[in-house]
Amino acid sequence: MRHARIAWQGAVRPVTVEDDGVLRLADGRAAPAEEVIWLPPVRIATAFALGLNYADHAAELAFKAPEVPLVFLKGPNTFIGHRAITHRPDGVRSMHYECELAVVIGRGGRGIRRERAYEHVAGYTVANDYAIRDYLENWYRPNLRVKNRDGCTPIGPWMVDRDDVPDPMALALCTRINGQVVQQGTTADMIFDIPFLIEYLSSFMTLSPGDVILTGTPQGLAETRPGDVVETEIESVGCLVNTIVGDEATHTQIAD
Repeated sequence: MRHARIAWQGAVRPVTVEDDGVLRLADGRAAPAEEVIWLPPVRIATAFALGLNYADHAAELAFKAPEVPLVFLKGPNTFIGHRAITHRPDGVRSMHYECELAVVIGRGGRGIRRERAYEHVAGYTVANDYAIRDYLENWYRPNLRVKNRDGCTPIGPWMVDRDDVPDPMALALCTRINGQVVQQGTTADMIFDIPFLIEYLSSFMTLSPGDVILTGTPQGLAETRPGDVVETEIESVGCLVNTIVGDEATHTQIAD
């Protein structure tokens, strides 16, 4: 099943997304897709993001692949929904998309063993964790302006239930800019897989329902410019659409 959250008729509403694309509210009504604002599909608690979790991406950036997970945190202000806009600051030279599988924790825990890790997963969604390389001071400790800018991480459109994705470690990833394929990869190439990450994070802190783990991106980065429509798609999970605008555009936020 696919679960989403929308803003419609002055309220935030959970919906299920049917196979024909109909957004079904809990009371049985259908919300017109053309009238809604898509929100992140879950209320995100703690957001963990993986850097350099694909060996080909590390090589692409001329960097040694990490021997332990490179993890940083993201604030709630960074996340926006499907079909939202992301600002490219004026004067920057390098702003890249990053197509990532996002893992949503459904059952919390501490000291979770990798063989039980999937029992703690609620489902999966797509994230596009934009990075402005101009601001990068240290690959191992990304500057806040690189990964915590307002609206820099679209996520969605929906969350797919765990049991509807039998093998999340064998999914094709693809990014398109204005319809042209610019990135392709597979989750099979992660350095640290999902069970390892859950075991690792829960070894020193308690994971909670609503926590989200962004698992990194494969090679294939390209520049994004104002006006670009960026689609990040993951097999069996969904296709997330986002538009880049310049800083002269008005910043707006939807209260959640």
